Amino acid sequence: MKNFTSAGKKIRLFESAEAPLIILHTFQDEGESVYQATKNITRQEFSLAAIGNLNWDDEMSPWPIPPISKDDTPCTGGADKYLKIFEEIILPEIFAHLEEKPIYIAAAGYSLAGLFAVYSMYRTEIFSRIASASGSFWYPKFLDFTQENKILHVPEKIYFSLGDKEAKTRNKILQTVEDNTRRLKSFYETLGIKTIFELNAGNHFQHSTERTAKAIAWILQD
Repeated sequence: MKNFTSAGKKIRLFESAEAPLIILHTFQDEGESVYQATKNITRQEFSLAAIGNLNWDDEMSPWPIPPISKDDTPCTGGADKYLKIFEEIILPEIFAHLEEKPIYIAAAGYSLAGLFAVYSMYRTEIFSRIASASGSFWYPKFLDFTQENKILHVPEKIYFSLGDKEAKTRNKILQTVEDNTRRLKSFYETLGIKTIFELNAGNHFQHSTERTAKAIAWILQD
């Protein structure tokens, strides 16, 4: 494992030779635990660059929205600005620390980072596969955005998952998450993308490491 910083972000890099590179945006520096959990369930070789120290509600959100509950904070819509920094500064720094060029690059994330991974398809041509575990597809107007805008690089595979209790909430906005995720899965299938949707036991805050590992393992399959 290599540790370094780039553009104020903390990078943990786990490398394998002649392998895909998974870009994982993390909330609580969970990159190593996700890497080990993924290695436990797949024999596929892969490199993982876990990016932390994010301004989560800004850099992972596509446009501004107000708080969705009384105790929540607003999302401020800094994803485009962050993607530019990622492409121009962070990714070249990651490449500089790799011994070999990756076979392909994939985006993975949990919660808001899972939504960001899908959003990135419309803003960059970098990612060939997408892993979204418990993605925040309750996000207002996101479903419309995905169908009204052009994907810049159509991925080979997209993974979606949710906990089976995530939509069972009093919050009217969060109640939409399962229906929206299923609709996204169906929409991307019509574009010829290999897509899967899995329900896991539990709510949004349970087993996030294991769910993320399952997502990565699935997109690694050939």
